[in-house]
Amino acid sequence: MVYLFLVYYGRSKAEQIHLVIPSFLQDCNDRNPLIRALAIRTMSYIPIPVVTEALTEQLRHCLKDRDPYVRKTAAICVAKLYTADPRKAEKGGFVEMLRDLLLDSNATVVSNAVAALSEIGDRQDGVIFKLNLTVANKLLAALGESSEWGQIYILDSLLRYVPERHTDAELMAERIIIHLQHANSAVVLTTIKILLYLMNYMENRKLMDYICKKMGPPLVTLLSSGPEVQYVALRNILLIIQRRPSVLKNDVKVFFCKYNDPIYVKLAKLEIMYRLAREENAREVLAELQEYASEVDIDFVRKAVRSIGRLAIKVQPAADACIQALLDLIETKVTYVVQEAVIVIKDVFRRYPGKYEGIIPTLCENLDALDEPESKAAMIWIVGQFANRIDNADELMDDLTYTFMEEPVEVQLALLTAAVKLFIYKAQSDTSKALVHKVLKWATEEVDNPDLRDRGFMYWRLLAINPTVAGEIVLAEKPAITTDSDRMDRGALDQLLLHTGTLGSIYHKNPETFIRNAAGKALTDSPALNPLSRQVLVPLSRPNIPPAIHVPGPGPPPPREASVSPVPPTAKPAPPAPPQTGDLIGASSSADTLDGEGENEHESGEHGDEDSLASPSGSADPYANLDNAFGSYLADEPKPQADDHLTRLF
Repeated sequence: MVYLFLVYYGRSKAEQIHLVIPSFLQDCNDRNPLIRALAIRTMSYIPIPVVTEALTEQLRHCLKDRDPYVRKTAAICVAKLYTADPRKAEKGGFVEMLRDLLLDSNATVVSNAVAALSEIGDRQDGVIFKLNLTVANKLLAALGESSEWGQIYILDSLLRYVPERHTDAELMAERIIIHLQHANSAVVLTTIKILLYLMNYMENRKLMDYICKKMGPPLVTLLSSGPEVQYVALRNILLIIQRRPSVLKNDVKVFFCKYNDPIYVKLAKLEIMYRLAREENAREVLAELQEYASEVDIDFVRKAVRSIGRLAIKVQPAADACIQALLDLIETKVTYVVQEAVIVIKDVFRRYPGKYEGIIPTLCENLDALDEPESKAAMIWIVGQFANRIDNADELMDDLTYTFMEEPVEVQLALLTAAVKLFIYKAQSDTSKALVHKVLKWATEEVDNPDLRDRGFMYWRLLAINPTVAGEIVLAEKPAITTDSDRMDRGALDQLLLHTGTLGSIYHKNPETFIRNAAGKALTDSPALNPLSRQVLVPLSRPNIPPAIHVPGPGPPPPREASVSPVPPTAKPAPPAPPQTGDLIGASSSADTLDGEGENEHESGEHGDEDSLASPSGSADPYANLDNAFGSYLADEPKPQADDHLTRLF
């Protein structure tokens, strides 16, 4: 209780917190490991320089404490220290000590070290946290003994491992697939995320089909949870089936809505039903959608009616049945149902030109029921597009343009185009001539919207120069629409699937777009990456990181502080002289490092041009002949910089 008080009091009364630091230090050396861990944890909660300075040395001892409880607490404290003072955490060698904890004998310590390194690596200005095959296998060995949240951290860290061979990805997938049977939904979703990631680096089609088959039942099981967990599962499933449709291709009935489902769950299920619909199950899906169209929830009914139209566009053999269903719904005369039906029928006309024009009279009978911009614009498009087949098209258009100046821009644009089409179809009609002249005059003289004015001037000049050419342009046959626009871009989809089970998978947005300072994720190129994924790779940039030189080798001890003479503000900074070998960080004799030889060779390709970096004075790179003097991290380029932030790659 006293420590909880000090955490709050220390932040609000920073000038007095130094009075309790001796008590903190005394507790850090207590015989009881719980007291030692509590003291170090409380100090890390107070991000004040005087506390951070006292914490540094104690944290170093706690990371090597004989008790695993103290070590696992100290691992999390390193992440808090890095948040408070990244420079001090790096210069103190705490990141390297965290790296060493990955090989700890206690699974809880390993998982906490992974969690801390992941948090540091997710910062845009943090170290680059990568795993090689050896360390990844050691983390998998600790997976079975970890708690549920420890398993999530370890599984999530496997995204930082880039397979160099197909067999490496396949063997790792076989080791983690058993966790699909876990009772915790977060563990299941994280396992699915890693399997989807590893499948990008596999070539064994049988194994990939087997994994897809095994991922289906756990996802279906998640739908028996509460509505909140259901919604998370449904939003993730919507991404998964776009990338791997075979996962749930035979389970469309699972997504039929229940009477007591919340509206947000029903809407998510509707979208998945549409995605899974194909010729074999189209009849069942259509029957279900027709039931939903008679519900009382207006938003749900609208979505159901629109889904019927989308189903007609997607599954051609079911188009006739879908059109009949839409006509039956129009006969109900329910306003919002009629409006949604008109909107989707417009797209059906574009998908199947010349096939369903016989239903146009039925649509025209319900013209007065349309009072929403989107439905009214759709009906105007139908009247203009088929003006040569509608006997009283000029009368309908005259009625529709009566309120031209009061209509929203969407409807005005549709009216302008439809009036021009009507004139081209019926150029001899005095009504159509007067109508198009009136609409063009409104659009170019009385409307403020620039898009509407520009389109009006363009039509007017086309008709004035050559009405025949204008007719060919306006009435040119358009290609039939497809459902390809419903699909997410393959590269963006691969990137979003790396965030399965997170807020990004619910919003369907990458976290860096709505979380400040979040680091982006994307597939990494390697010899094992399949060609299609390589074609759509999304490049990632890490801003605010200075250019650096990569010198491979084992991890070093912390650097020694060098005294620097102050430079007068008006003086021009002189280029730094090449340091002597004795002033540099000493090399460690240990050869055990997280980066295997294969990974260093791969990284040398990424940093190949950095070996030729020159110092500001024009001399050769003073670090070029040091070989293993540095550890396996990035050292600053030898030139004056406002921020000499060290970034290590291991």
